[in-house]
Amino acid sequence: MSLKIAVLLGTKRTGRLSEHAAKFVAEVGTSFKDVEITFVDPKSFDFPDEGEEVKDPKYTAIVDESDAFFIVTPEYNHGYPSTLKRMLDSEYNNYNKKPVAIAGVSDGPWGGVRAIEQVATVVKTLGLVVLKKDLHFPDVDKLFNDRGELLDNEFRERTKKIYKELIWMAKTLKWGRENLELEK
Repeated sequence: MSLKIAVLLGTKRTGRLSEHAAKFVAEVGTSFKDVEITFVDPKSFDFPDEGEEVKDPKYTAIVDESDAFFIVTPEYNHGYPSTLKRMLDSEYNNYNKKPVAIAGVSDGPWGGVRAIEQVATVVKTLGLVVLKKDLHFPDVDKLFNDRGELLDNEFRERTKKIYKELIWMAKTLKWGRENLELEK
């Protein structure tokens, strides 16, 4: 069973160090057999207004085709970026019963834990199934060099563990969406 996983970068800010973490997460995902990774950079999409009515057709297609998601969000001022909220809100129905892993990124010691808590609440409301474990990138300015290369290989194994659970959930939920009927 082939799976499509979208890695969502949660910010458009200039100088975003979370881009290094998101690209690393996407790169690790490509090491799994029968998994196709799509890297979603919000700079490549147009979300002019709030709400589900205004969609970017390219983003809609990615969300619709994806079997799972891996959100990589920075933590700004104890929260997550409005860019990520806007992206998530645009596709309410297309997320239902799909799994999501969440990675937090911060320049402090907590690795985006507060942003992860907030994102988890929102994505559950959208019908996504949140993994039990999260991935944390603390002190991100020390984890990657200026070229975006990882300096601590311990994160590769952590990321692979999260992917293994995400892939298991994606296969299970995909089978369920395709074979089981759920009363409304």
